[in-house]
Amino acid sequence: MSKRSGKRAMPMRSKLGGGGKNQLQKLQEDFARMQEEMKEKTTSVSAGGGVVTVVVTGEQKLKELHIAPEVVDPEDVEMLQDLILAAVNEALDKSQSAVAEQLSGLTGPVGLDGLL
Repeated sequence: MSKRSGKRAMPMRSKLGGGGKNQLQKLQEDFARMQEEMKEKTTSVSAGGGVVTVVVTGEQKLKELHIAPEVVDPEDVEMLQDLILAAVNEALDKSQSAVAEQLSGLTGPVGLDGLL
């Protein structure tokens, strides 16, 4: 059996330094603020020369869908479906890129890019 020396173990210090807790708290606050801002931001995309327009939020939610009446053809529903899919997917891609760009400004110095 080993003998204890009677000394108390010193707590390990954070690798983030003395201000690590404050830095982490600031990062959390900045991230929460950014999430709120992204709820308000929208991305609008048109397809088919503007006959289908979609608007998505920074939360990747479809907010609006506009379809020009002249494109509604009961004989060609597949074309309308393709236009809607193209517009929604492009809008989501653009919105995700905008979120990633904003996140990179927030997480870049901390090195969390791969985690988000």
